[in-house]
Amino acid sequence: MPETAAEAASATALVGRHFRVRDHYEVGREKVREFARAVRNTHPAHHSEDDALRLGYPALIASPTFASVIGAATTRSLIGTVLTEYDLSQVLQTDQIFEFHRPMLAGDLLSVDVVIESIRTFGDNDFITIKVTLADADALPVLVSTTTIVARRGVEIDHAAVETMSGVVMHGHVETADSIDPSGLVLLAPEEVAEERTPAPALPVHTIPTVAELTAGAELPAAKVPVTRGDLVNYAGVSGDPNPIHFSDTAAKLVGLPTVVAHGMLTMGLTASYLISWLGDPSALAKFSVRFSGYVAVEPTAPTIMELTGKVKSVDAESGRATIVLGATSEGKKLFGRAVAEVRLS
Repeated sequence: MPETAAEAASATALVGRHFRVRDHYEVGREKVREFARAVRNTHPAHHSEDDALRLGYPALIASPTFASVIGAATTRSLIGTVLTEYDLSQVLQTDQIFEFHRPMLAGDLLSVDVVIESIRTFGDNDFITIKVTLADADALPVLVSTTTIVARRGVEIDHAAVETMSGVVMHGHVETADSIDPSGLVLLAPEEVAEERTPAPALPVHTIPTVAELTAGAELPAAKVPVTRGDLVNYAGVSGDPNPIHFSDTAAKLVGLPTVVAHGMLTMGLTASYLISWLGDPSALAKFSVRFSGYVAVEPTAPTIMELTGKVKSVDAESGRATIVLGATSEGKKLFGRAVAEVRLS
């Protein structure tokens, strides 16, 4: 069998298999605050226990995209130690979906279950969909994150470029099969995979727009968000994203970008913050999905403006939910091919 066919067979054999992260993830109180600042989420429930308690929660509420900190690290570990036929430098995220059963809270001890849902091949590219389920100490699901990445196969790595990149990458984040502890991910036998449990009932929400007054076609107030190099460096540190294209012009130009660009998950986080500011309740988000199609290029001495819009697509009075279509542009270019949120309303 040719090498490429053997590699494809190896990856495909793992579709549907579950992995467990050996250790739990503890949601830190100050980490919640740091992440909220990084994505401009100013709702007081991210910063004050008293304000979180007013919404019915006993601890600080994490920002909606906080799970990307866990999901991204898990995906990188999966590629670095399991799907080793792919090179991390040749991986690009295309889609992200978050499904919220309840908000993540400071102090949560979360187990992490990972499953490779599908691998689809188009030419030299494999589109890999990975589902990460976070459950609390009672084994009740908190959040499901589904990520699709595109990974190139059979690409010859430019060793000169690798050497250049190693001079700018953050220390401690060079992830290869040799540098990640494979014991961190445990492959489960089919009989070891636990059945999905029913999540705890959702608490009531306290939104500014109510289901009684909201109608399809209503538009959210537009907003402009400046993004600077400082924002990118801060988000890289808070999120643990090691990719130097977000802070090094040298690295960005090596991969064909005009300058450093904002993280896709930062743009998603800023968009979620825009939506939450309109809703008035960070626990009201039930589902948020994005397909990435563009990037925010950030020059050294001036901010780049993200322009955000939203429109109510539909309202279901019986379930108390609405669907919101969101838009984000930078320098006249769309950042998302699709951005849709399902929200719960008072």
